[in-house]
Amino acid sequence: MKLSFHGADRGVTGSCHLVECAGHRILIDCGLYQGGRELSEENAKTFGFDAAEIDCVLLTHAHLDHCGRLPLLVKRGFKGEIVTTAASRELARLVMMDAAHLQEEEARRLTHGGERHGKHAQDAAPLYSIMDAFHTMEFFGRAAVYDRPIELFSGVRATFLDAGHILGSASILLELEEPGRRRSVLFSGDLGNAGRPILRDPSTPPRADVVVMETTYGDRLHKPFQPSVAELYEAVIATFKRGGNVVIPSFALERAQELLYFLREGVESGALPRSTQVYLDSPMAISATEIFERHRECYEAETAALFSQGRDPFHLPGLHFTRDTAESIAINRISGGAVIMAGSGMCTGGRIKHHLQNNLNREECSVIFVGYAATGTLARRIIDGAKSVKIYGEETAVRAAIHTINGFSAHADQAELLAWHGRIGSPARTFLVHGEEQVMAKFAERLAGSRVDMPALNQVYEL
Repeated sequence: MKLSFHGADRGVTGSCHLVECAGHRILIDCGLYQGGRELSEENAKTFGFDAAEIDCVLLTHAHLDHCGRLPLLVKRGFKGEIVTTAASRELARLVMMDAAHLQEEEARRLTHGGERHGKHAQDAAPLYSIMDAFHTMEFFGRAAVYDRPIELFSGVRATFLDAGHILGSASILLELEEPGRRRSVLFSGDLGNAGRPILRDPSTPPRADVVVMETTYGDRLHKPFQPSVAELYEAVIATFKRGGNVVIPSFALERAQELLYFLREGVESGALPRSTQVYLDSPMAISATEIFERHRECYEAETAALFSQGRDPFHLPGLHFTRDTAESIAINRISGGAVIMAGSGMCTGGRIKHHLQNNLNREECSVIFVGYAATGTLARRIIDGAKSVKIYGEETAVRAAIHTINGFSAHADQAELLAWHGRIGSPARTFLVHGEEQVMAKFAERLAGSRVDMPALNQVYEL
């Protein structure tokens, strides 16, 4: 009975953990590394295990850093079953197809550039193609239902628990049994920030012998939620008064829908002008919003009630969905009075880079960051106070007002993580993952009654 770690180890992206029990190999997540070039190169390296020997993948949720290497796993020989919730299955398809599309586009760009600089075309090959991502969907099998155990194999049982992070997200309890040995291992996945609209709070975790938990915000507390909403409204109004646009780099899953929810509330309550024009310039976020509307089983009571009354919590007057490129380009002609939401949240790709290029150098505009920005990303450089940044090879001055509103985080903060861990009882061992190393170290100091490990990449432990 073994547990090994193959991603998000002393880092925040690329979640991937392997359990070996009763002759079976079960992978928890298979995510993409995100950030600078060095991290991106990690994606193409070996997994640290043979993909063909994996019997089953349990997917905690559909963020790219948790599902983004699944097509590569299949491409390298995986033939088993992928198990996740119904909502995560739909969102994962969207995320993987989008990632494949962006990789193919980037490969074409690098290939043409390489021809001019004498580089080989194979140096620019994508990790996987759109067809690879499409093929991966054939391996999704049983849909997990919260709190309902699934017998994966003899001696291996999995229970998905609501993690309250994004639609369909889950913590996963694995109950393992071999001759003369029984262990329970609880994987937190990414835990949500409690007390929020739209999704339910994370479920109370069960007792477990071993815990593998995320530590994204293990060293800090979030700002209170309602003041964060008020701060959003104030930033929007101040920007409109200056005659500028508000640009919000936004993750397509959860964050975009949550912002639409509060922009609608702001207009309905009078906190924002009824003339507010909102552009959701992200085909992926638009499709994700449609998926959100299909999975009302995941919502907390207030949001579910809106749907039952025939009201769409994600729609407001002045909302524009821009799917095609021509519509996106047309937004560049708007000089003020618009809220422009586009991906990606860390500004590593997508349409947000064009909007930053057009608005970042204008003093009357604002850029509002409402999510985590990993080290090495464009978003992090702007947040850290860069006077200028390079976008598409061109230097762009940072003159716009920069706002960071942490209260919108979809991750639990330090207090919530500690409380979640405390409810498990007294696990014999806790493995910390999905966090920057210095953050993990600070969080480890706060844990009591459990042996704490911070695994290195490809490290193996006996259970």
